[in-house]
Amino acid sequence: MLRGFGIHRAATGPGRLNPYKLGIELFRDIEDRWNKGKFGKEYDECDDYAAKKNWDKQLGLGRQKIFEVRKLYNDVMFIDAFLTPEFCREHKMFVYNYNERSNLYEISDREFKAIKQKLLFLLTNFGQPFIYVEDSNYRNRGELYLRHHHEGIDLKLDEARDTLKSIQTIWTRPVNLETIIDESKTLLTFDGTEHKEIEMNK
Repeated sequence: MLRGFGIHRAATGPGRLNPYKLGIELFRDIEDRWNKGKFGKEYDECDDYAAKKNWDKQLGLGRQKIFEVRKLYNDVMFIDAFLTPEFCREHKMFVYNYNERSNLYEISDREFKAIKQKLLFLLTNFGQPFIYVEDSNYRNRGELYLRHHHEGIDLKLDEARDTLKSIQTIWTRPVNLETIIDESKTLLTFDGTEHKEIEMNK
């Protein structure tokens, strides 16, 4: 079970999320959506709730799409691509946290973005980011160049800066970390005295 999540219909019962049951329900949703044509520009741009709920182009592509997804997507890509606001609303998904003041677990958010980010965070290396060494002599200056394998969840900047500071203390030369922040490729650097954040797309 995944902690921090509450879900009703997509679990065996109210309570913590069952990732296996969630996967089954998402595949059922994909089959239904692709059978009825609930995807693409026209559907996404439709802002009529009733029209979207009753949408049915009778395409019959559901089973084909399921086999495609099983072949091409890992768990994180699967959630990132196919979890939708409609699915979360239908299955009454929410995020919950422990309230130390009341000594109770309480619902903290029902917004789709928060639900998706929390789920991706839990699925991505159990909440720990994947960071790899790209170059130990970056720019031929003995600088360390790291790359964050971004899987839909941005790094927490305060923790990233603290980590760069700790690594720089050991490395003794500037440390650079390539990541994605708000969908923009960004280079975080720390030279021992100053943190910098450089947008790389420009």
